[in-house]
Amino acid sequence: MTAFGPGHGRDEQGRAAARRVEPPARALAWVSRQRGGAFVERCEVLRGGTSSAMHVVTLRHGDGRIERVVLRRYVLPADPREPDVAAREAAALGVVDGIAVPTPTLLGSDLTGAEADVPALLMTELAGRPVWEPSPRRRWCRALAEAIVAVHEAVVPPSAAIPAYVPHPQRSYAVPRWARDTSVWERAIEVAHEPTIDAPGCFIHRDLHPGNVLWNRSELTGLVDWQHASIGPAVVDVGHNRLNLFFSDEALAELFTSTWENVAGAAYDPWADIVAIIGALDHLRDGPPPSRARETIERALAAALSSTGA
Repeated sequence: MTAFGPGHGRDEQGRAAARRVEPPARALAWVSRQRGGAFVERCEVLRGGTSSAMHVVTLRHGDGRIERVVLRRYVLPADPREPDVAAREAAALGVVDGIAVPTPTLLGSDLTGAEADVPALLMTELAGRPVWEPSPRRRWCRALAEAIVAVHEAVVPPSAAIPAYVPHPQRSYAVPRWARDTSVWERAIEVAHEPTIDAPGCFIHRDLHPGNVLWNRSELTGLVDWQHASIGPAVVDVGHNRLNLFFSDEALAELFTSTWENVAGAAYDPWADIVAIIGALDHLRDGPPPSRARETIERALAAALSSTGA
């Protein structure tokens, strides 16, 4: 769900190993059929995915044309909270197809794993790479803010199975041991369990952070990883990105937020800081952030509670 935080011991090591295993012949045969019988020449791990196995498959067509596609396989045990994650991402890709932001095009889907061994999606490959330390910063913020606004303006057909936003549930709501003011965290946890703010709902990415944004130099070339797409307040995307930026660059988080406000013509609701931070409690507790990030995160919680009157 998020890009920050180290692994969780042996369990995470096992999950990472499962994501790196080359797809079985059955899965690659399915890819070939989806692309008209093209010959599979190469299969490479696509680094960066945390919830599924991602591979770039190079295909050679009968006319000699070379094509590179992305195969996402849901190899990890299904999360009972999101049992239909493959179908959810497939539906989301249908919603964003054609918006004014580059997104993967869905080429094929096996939502049950009947043909590809496990639930799988086949998508076009997008050029570019994630950028966490942008330069120039204002241009980076502007391009990302404009892209997010375009996503939020996407028209969702009634037939699209996009679920309503809900905060990410946690294994535990225990306050991190490194917290300095436990009362702030305890109140924030209460607020995070209260009903969602009364704000217009729109299509949201739901897992927006620099790791899911691709760039070629200073040009935004794609938004990827749509498996958590939802219908909810636009500020959820802003808050989730802010939290990720808190780990490395608080000033960039604030610049991004003010830029989004300017582009969207809307005010940021600090409630989104609360649900983003509490929605990452497991990560924050199991993989404590650097001391400076701890201070930033706790200060953001306190400011958000003060601003919302909680």
